Amino acid sequence: MFTGDLKNITMVTVNFSLKGKVALITGGSRGIGRAIALAFAEAGAKVAISARKQQDLDAVADEINSKGQECLPTIAHVAKMDESRALLNRVKSHFGRIDILVNNAGTNPYNGPLIDAEEWAWDIIMNVNLKGPFMLSLMAAKLMREQGGGNIINMASATGIRPSDFHIYGVSKAALIMLTQIMAREFGQYNIRVNAIAPGIITTRLSESLWKEPQNKEEIIKHCSLGRLGVPEDIAGAAIYLASDASKYVTGTTIIIDGGEKN
Repeated sequence: MFTGDLKNITMVTVNFSLKGKVALITGGSRGIGRAIALAFAEAGAKVAISARKQQDLDAVADEINSKGQECLPTIAHVAKMDESRALLNRVKSHFGRIDILVNNAGTNPYNGPLIDAEEWAWDIIMNVNLKGPFMLSLMAAKLMREQGGGNIINMASATGIRPSDFHIYGVSKAALIMLTQIMAREFGQYNIRVNAIAPGIITTRLSESLWKEPQNKEEIIKHCSLGRLGVPEDIAGAAIYLASDASKYVTGTTIIIDGGEKN
């Protein structure tokens, strides 16, 4: 029988609520971005999502709108500064503010060894995974400073903490983790919190080269304490925590979500 204080339970629920907040999620048309967009909407936020294909964005927007929440889908390439600026302007014009930015868009067109890597691979990965979040965060932070505060969440990776077969990708995510810490130190004076999430291997299109083949999948699961692969929804809970008042004294941190990967 429960003998605790129901008022405290209510307060916990309120702390995790995103009601009245406006959230922008890049790479929001599939995988982790889609899961976070749906979770944020369920938590009460108005959601804007961006990606490079309108059809994919519209499918997610329709799913959110059908549940009575509002979603604004907008095409944007985060590595192109004019498109990022137009994206932020559209979200602010539509909703009046931006409270939460989730830098989720990422790419990894090259998985080969560093010694064989070419300049194009480095440039593409760094532009999308590092330069894009850097510039978009600066633009968003200026808006958030005018509003009196805000929240930035960077989607890093466990490959940015320990080496993996995603070589250049891992370097870009390691840099993003450091960028998270530096922005947190600087933006705190404006009541802007900046944190990161570092997923392990999650069953998304980006990482399917690692888990799609049955033998590789079995090997990955063998090295996971929880005995399964992660799914996008496993990341959404941490995103809600970092976006909500439940983490209002948390900034500059990186949450690893990898199912307890064994070295």
